[in-house]
Order: sequence, then structure tokens, then C-alpha cells
Amino acid sequence: MLRTHTCGQLRSEHIGQDVTLCGWVESKRDHGGSVFIDLRDRYGLTQVVVGPPEADSALIDSAGRVGTESVILIRGKVSPRLEGKVNEKLDTGEIEVRCEHYEVLNPCPTPPFTPSQQELPGEDLRLKYRFLDLRRPAMLRSLELRSRIIKIMRDYFAEHNFIDVETPILGRSTPEGARDYLVPSRVHPNSFYALPQSPQLYKQILMVAGFDRYVQVAKCFRDEDLRADRQPEFTQLDMEMSFVDQDDVMNMIEGLVQRTAKELKGTDVTLPLPRMTWDESMRRFGTDAPDLRFGMEIVDITPIAATCEFRVFRGAADGGGFVRGIRLEGQATEFSRKRIDELTEYVKQDFGAKGLAWFRVEDDGKLWSPTSKNFTAEQLQQIGEALEAKPGDLLMFLADTWEVTCKGLAGLRKRLGAELKLYEPDAMSYSWVTNFPMFEHDPEEQRWVAMHHPFTAPLTEDLDKLKEDPAACRAQAYDLVINGSEAGGGTIRIHNGETQQQVFELLGIDEQTARDRFGFLLDALKYGAPPHGGIALGVDRWVMLFAGLDNIREVIAFPKTQKASDLMTEAPGEVDAKQLKELHLRTVKV
Repeated sequence: MLRTHTCGQLRSEHIGQDVTLCGWVESKRDHGGSVFIDLRDRYGLTQVVVGPPEADSALIDSAGRVGTESVILIRGKVSPRLEGKVNEKLDTGEIEVRCEHYEVLNPCPTPPFTPSQQELPGEDLRLKYRFLDLRRPAMLRSLELRSRIIKIMRDYFAEHNFIDVETPILGRSTPEGARDYLVPSRVHPNSFYALPQSPQLYKQILMVAGFDRYVQVAKCFRDEDLRADRQPEFTQLDMEMSFVDQDDVMNMIEGLVQRTAKELKGTDVTLPLPRMTWDESMRRFGTDAPDLRFGMEIVDITPIAATCEFRVFRGAADGGGFVRGIRLEGQATEFSRKRIDELTEYVKQDFGAKGLAWFRVEDDGKLWSPTSKNFTAEQLQQIGEALEAKPGDLLMFLADTWEVTCKGLAGLRKRLGAELKLYEPDAMSYSWVTNFPMFEHDPEEQRWVAMHHPFTAPLTEDLDKLKEDPAACRAQAYDLVINGSEAGGGTIRIHNGETQQQVFELLGIDEQTARDRFGFLLDALKYGAPPHGGIALGVDRWVMLFAGLDNIREVIAFPKTQKASDLMTEAPGEVDAKQLKELHLRTVKV
């Protein structure tokens, strides 16, 4: 090793020792003939004092000596800092290294930004020079946290007798759900592999093979439109168990949640975690990933709206729609008309709502708004009672379809919860949402599609609804929700070939197509497939949530942009004609 210690290792007990440090120049300062260098590595920062004659050359950046972010080696003696100069913010703040010799291992030209600067540059610049951005302490902490979380996961499942199995990256395209990333085959002309959206089919095969308990930290790929919490390639903790029901899988994951919270946050999580059905979650919070760190639940006042003279409310109720609202405690005088107008535009633009109605609760408890004249005193009282309104509260309502009221009020609730600081920044909330619909109707393709995936088992009591009433059929599906984000999703799988074929038919996958795409799975189900189920936990999202961040790119070393490009390597890129010819491909200009 070139170095004897790291830049975060030296303390007062090392005073008098000769040491060698290597690292990056964080900053340097000229103090009357001596140069003070803050030398940084992954472990911390040490102050180095370079005296004459080395000090003169240490100041000459143009000669490539010791410019900021240059990599240097320092040999010297550990000394106490001068009286009054101790830096209590640094672990190494009691000492400094008096330089006796230094070498520039690699000079650095003036960087486009420095890891220590207070104001961050734009994200595009950070991603283009990711090797500089990764030197920032915040990025280092995120990736260290990621490493810790993955270790906790691996240790936990190893203790519970799971076997870690790697499944293939090159597989077959099964176009159900998100778009696949396709990989052309050189040795099989006109044929393609697909990068896995998940190891779903392989882990089911492992259960048929008798592996009983499988786990894997798996890289997965989906060619879909991106958001702040999505990437085209992502990492998930994938697990599967045999001879279980959904409670068994959920209990196993709850133990992991409890351990992770204890080790990372020092908090005790009470088990079992709160559970609610999908129907309840949509009714109370408008989303299947509710944030339980605060209240502000959605209340349905459609029956009251159906009797009033306010055309917006009455029209929605008479037309089969809904009128639903939320209560903003103590905000009646805090929200100006301008701010309400901004929120109105927000629900219009982002969720397709027609508008936003509101009432202010006066000191006498009565509701007032410009539309109050369209309601009787009794109706206003009923609305206030439905939302448990108190003087000083502000009530907001959407009158629209069920879907629009769900999305709009869930969006409002999420935004206002953050803006009004209704929860502590480091608060964590964990819950389950269960009993999802088995299917949802695709209006464009005019067919049923699986809400999770086509291998999900229906609830036993809903099995007959596969044929009679698919819309009412519920799935043995369960999502883990952390702070209003889906942190994992799992299901109990279909282990009966006949039921699997029924589901395929309902999804418009005929017998021949099912055989072509999933023949190996259907064959496996004939040969002693046990009841089994599992879950996939989004590792990137777990790290983001436990780090208290709102952008998944902050916890991935080399992420893609929202256009699925890598600004540092400039991927995706063109390939030459020879490569295309070997793959039996040619490009077409669009």
C-alpha cells in the first residue's frame, strides 16, 4: 500500500508518528509561507501543512503541482494543531500532518465543479461528470447506505435458510406488462433475447424444482417512461417461498423491515404492520400507496351533493360521478385565493380535474365560500360534520369520476402534506395494501390485463369469478408501502396449470400463443408444482426512502436520465455497419 493511514483515521494518539497519506486535494490556503491542504479520501479529511521549500511549488497550479482535485501523496509527521485551531467538526480536527515530502500522483485541470462547493450544479452537468459528483460526501453516504441495506437483506435471508440463486439475464421476451429491452442474437438470425423485467418465471421454476426458499439481488430492465423514482435498469431483492400463503410472505418481509429500521434508524417497528385492502386504500387515500405519516383522509359527500343546488356537485352526483374532499386543519386563513387558484390549476393540469371547490370554516363553525348560497344551512352542516370540520379549517373538494377524484385528491394530499410539513422529515411509515383487483380493463386494446402479472393467483373465494365477473375478481396480491411509495410488490402464484390457462384465455392469450411464450412454465406446473409465492423489493427505492431523498438517481452510482440516456458514457450510441451485419440487422431512418 502506498499509504499507511486513510485521511479519516488519524487522531491525537497518532501524534509523533511518521505517516503516508494519499488522497484528493479538497482545498489549499496560503498562510504566510506555509500552504495548508485539506486532503480528502472516502474515509474523511486531514489537514496537511506544507512548509518551505515545498510550499512554493505546492502553490504553482499551472505547472500541474497541487491543483484542486489533484491526487497527491504526503509523507510527514502527525502533530497537534495550534492552540485555538482545533476543528471540532472533523474527526481528525485535533491533529495535522506536517509535510516532509509530497508527490503529485495525478494532476487535475480546473474541474467544471468541485465536490465541496455549496451550490450544486445542474443535474445534467453532474451526470456528465459523474466521477466528480460521486466524490461528494452526500453521494458517498447514499452508496454506503445502499451497501448496508443490501448486506442487511442478504444476512437476514441467509439466516432464514434462503438459497441465493442467480437467474439468467438473457431470456425470452414475454410481452405482458412493460416493454422489454431486446438483444439480437448473432448465432440465431432474426431471433432476440430479452433482458429480464424480473426473474419471475425462473423463480417459479426453482420452486417446482424443490428449492423451497430462493433469494437474489437481481438487476432488472424495463423500457418504460421514467419518473423521479424509476429507472430503465434497477435492482430488486427478489424472493420466493414454497408451501406458503400471503401471510407467510408478508410476515417474513415484516421481520426484514423491523431489522432494517432498527439498524439504520435505531427505531423499533411494531409488528404486524398496518394492513388495508386495495378498496379501503383507494377510498380513504385515493391511491394504492398511501402515506400514513399524516391524516387528511378523503371523505365522500356524494349523497349530500346529490341534494344540493350547486351545479358542479349536483351534476357530478347525477351523472354517476363522485364528490369527495379533504380537510386542511387550521388553514382557512393561511391559504390566499391566489394559492387556491394555483392548486386548482395543479389538479386540472396534472390530473384532468374540472376544478377545485372549497369552503372556509368560520369561527362560528359555519362553512363559507363564494358557492355557499347554493347550499342550505342543513347541507352545509352535513358537509362539515362529514369532514369533522372545526373553526379555522379549509375544506377542498373535487367533483368528477372516481378515477379523477382519486388521483387528484391523492396528488393534493401528497403535495400539501409536504408543503404544510405535516410529518417529521425523518419519520417512517410502513404498511401493506392487499386484495388488489386481479384485472383491469385496457380501454385502448379493449381487453382485460393483469394488474400485477398473469401468474398471480386469485383469492380462493373469487376463483369462480374468473369466468363470471372478472372485474370483481380479487388477487392474492400485496404491496409493501413506505412513506407513500410502493417499496415492494408480491403475489401468491398460480400453481395449477388449468387455472393458469383460464387466466391466459381471459387476457386474450390463446392456447397456441400461451404454449409459444410460456410452454416451459405450463410444462413445469404439470410436474408437481407446490403452492408458492413471493415478493420483489425495490432496492433503489428502499435506499432512497431510508436516505430521506426524493430522487432515485441520488442513490444509484451511474443512473440514466429521464430520457434513458447516460450522459457520462453517451449511451445509447450508434454502432458500426459491421456489428449490425453480424447481427443480421440494419437501421431505418424514422
